[in-house]
Amino acid sequence: MTSFENPVAIRHFQSICDSCQDLVTRFHTPSDLKLYSDGYLQALRNCNSLELKDQEKLERLIERWILDPSSFINPDGDENKGFFDKKKI
Repeated sequence: MTSFENPVAIRHFQSICDSCQDLVTRFHTPSDLKLYSDGYLQALRNCNSLELKDQEKLERLIERWILDPSSFINPDGDENKGFFDKKKI
């Protein structure tokens, strides 16, 4: 099961994804996104705002989401914008 039933977990997932998308448009690397998401998830752990099962599921999904290149394809279909802009290399 990869979906959340807890609306708070859904909002946190969307917040992390939106922030990572914004970071990608400013040419941050996957390791930058991982660092950002790790900090966000650690703050959630410290606050105990989610049940343990929801926290663990959120961590697994964010990890997979960041590693999946299709997560960062632009609406115009450009999958290279952000991480590996070939014009900059």
